[in-house]
Amino acid sequence: MVFLTLSNWIRSRGADRYWRVQEVLKNARHFRGRKNRCFSLAVRSVRRAFVYATKARKAKKRGMRQLWISRIAAASREHGMKYPVLIHNLVKSNVQVNRRVLCDLAITEPRSFLALAALARARQQEGFRAALGDGKEPAGVFSRFVQSH
Repeated sequence: MVFLTLSNWIRSRGADRYWRVQEVLKNARHFRGRKNRCFSLAVRSVRRAFVYATKARKAKKRGMRQLWISRIAAASREHGMKYPVLIHNLVKSNVQVNRRVLCDLAITEPRSFLALAALARARQQEGFRAALGDGKEPAGVFSRFVQSH
């Protein structure tokens, strides 16, 4: 619809308001009491619920990271290393594996995790050159690293 005067345009907001109210009430359907029927109560409740949902998404990410770290720490303690030492030496060895993947490796592929722990231990004991520089890997380390000259 095209309105040539401002007053007609302002008066024509009924349909838009209807759909806005319906959207809010749709998001409030699962609330108890009048909050799922009464628009003025539903607006406040839906807004508060969206704020909680936003905060919960951040909290979920934080909680998952803590879970990954605790699982990696437990697996690294099985191999005689502490978590910070493992992470530090993996970073120094240019192993670009994040905590989520490390956690999955620790649970589903313990031999791969053992290889990473052995690489970190070799890096810790001998330094970066001795761990990877000559192309000969320490015993028990499985990797695809090939040094080109």
